[in-house]
Amino acid sequence: MAGGKQSPRQRMVNLMYLVFICMLALNMSKEVLAAFGLMNVKMEASNKKTTENNVAFLEGLGTKAEENAAKYAEDYKKAQKVQAISQEYYDYLEGLKKEMTKNVEDPTDYQVMDKSDYLDQKFFSGENLAPGGKEFMKRIKDYREQVSSLVPDKIKGSVKARFETGDANGKVEKKDKTKQDWINYHYEGFPLIASLTKITALQSDIKATEEDALKAMLEGNLTDQVSLKKFKTSLFGSKSAFYAGEKYDGKIIISKTDDTSTPVRAELTLDGRKLKEGTDYQLEAGGVKMLIGAGNPGDHEVAGTLFFKQDGEEVPVEVKNSFATISKPSAALIAADKMNVVYRGVANPMTISIPGIPNNKVRASAPGLKPVSGSKYVMTPGSGRTVTIKASGTLPDGKPVSSSSEFRIKDIPSPTGSIRGETGSVKMPRKNLEVSTIGAILEDFDFDLNIGVSGFSFKVPGQPTIRVNGRKLDSRAKSALKRAKRGDMVQIFNIQAYITNNKSYRLKKVSSVLVEITN
Repeated sequence: MAGGKQSPRQRMVNLMYLVFICMLALNMSKEVLAAFGLMNVKMEASNKKTTENNVAFLEGLGTKAEENAAKYAEDYKKAQKVQAISQEYYDYLEGLKKEMTKNVEDPTDYQVMDKSDYLDQKFFSGENLAPGGKEFMKRIKDYREQVSSLVPDKIKGSVKARFETGDANGKVEKKDKTKQDWINYHYEGFPLIASLTKITALQSDIKATEEDALKAMLEGNLTDQVSLKKFKTSLFGSKSAFYAGEKYDGKIIISKTDDTSTPVRAELTLDGRKLKEGTDYQLEAGGVKMLIGAGNPGDHEVAGTLFFKQDGEEVPVEVKNSFATISKPSAALIAADKMNVVYRGVANPMTISIPGIPNNKVRASAPGLKPVSGSKYVMTPGSGRTVTIKASGTLPDGKPVSSSSEFRIKDIPSPTGSIRGETGSVKMPRKNLEVSTIGAILEDFDFDLNIGVSGFSFKVPGQPTIRVNGRKLDSRAKSALKRAKRGDMVQIFNIQAYITNNKSYRLKKVSSVLVEITN
């Protein structure tokens, strides 16, 4: 817009451009200010919620300290100190925010908070810090050091990182590689709403530090373990199912299994029948040892109440658990993990087991079948259309069990050609096609196979076919592509694909891809 003699009309056009650019800059500034305001509101709401959670955590830790002073009393004292120090620093920042906005009539009108005068005058005095700036720096450093000395070692690093104030000299490196004081870098010359949001972020870090300290002190067991009244029971046995006539040797246990959690008494029933202590169950450390028979095949329920001693009073814990009794099997169970077929060229996972017989006592055989661990096997079929798997074992009573099952063998289906993950007919600009990757996909296939591409043919209308090695266009293909016109359909065909971990397997022909040039 500069240089040379310009006509009055051209000067008017240039002036209109300048006005338009100024309007764009003004609108962008308003959007940025509004974005900071919305972020500030969101963080303040989050801080309020975190404060409520931290209060609940601290109360829970206090309850735990009353129940087990030897383990939790010292942590509770430290947690109280962290809470007190955090609240004092949080209140100081809240007071600073109120001072910053005391002359703002509408706190939601973020566009008027575009000046930096308040903090520039409060924090800085020429090249030095004003009293307000010195206090601000002292507060953040004191909080960092005091809290770091109280929290567990594993979160000391995060506390120092959240409240770091630059390097050893309090400097921050800028984009131009020069250094500037941390407080000047973060707060000098910024719009009021931006500084307000940064201070709210500091408050958010305070609440996060409180939360981390409390969780670390309780080692993740605060909420669920503050009282015996919240304990839940579980039923465990030596195995998941029992034969009719066997003794059921399971235990009803609670999550706390030391000597202090031994029940003082129990009132239990089995399928509604009252159980007797000593005959049907016995009390022991951590729960109740069951002495009942497994019963007839089917589901059975153990219900009732366990009573524990807490603060001189009996505290009831509800019991409601079940177990299953099954009949002895007469045949092995063989199932394909994916479907009733196995695929050639793929390691097909199989599960082969016989209920009631340990997995290491089950014998399974078939061409291409290999054990992995326990009841897990891998089948890699060879030639033919079917494969038969045989399994056998011996029950605890000495009775042999054997069975066989036939599976169909299928080839891997034909892959579908793709470009940047899209198949069939695709539209894209010429530049996008130049850098796109050619691939092959097995759509709706039951196995996740890594398919590689070693080459393909590339055809631009009116140009000779080019054979490309690799997965992207080479220089010859790109040269041909430059001659394509908008609307031309470029063909990608004869895609050579392979399985990355089984290159010896020959995949079926890969379908082509058509790309319509859009520019």
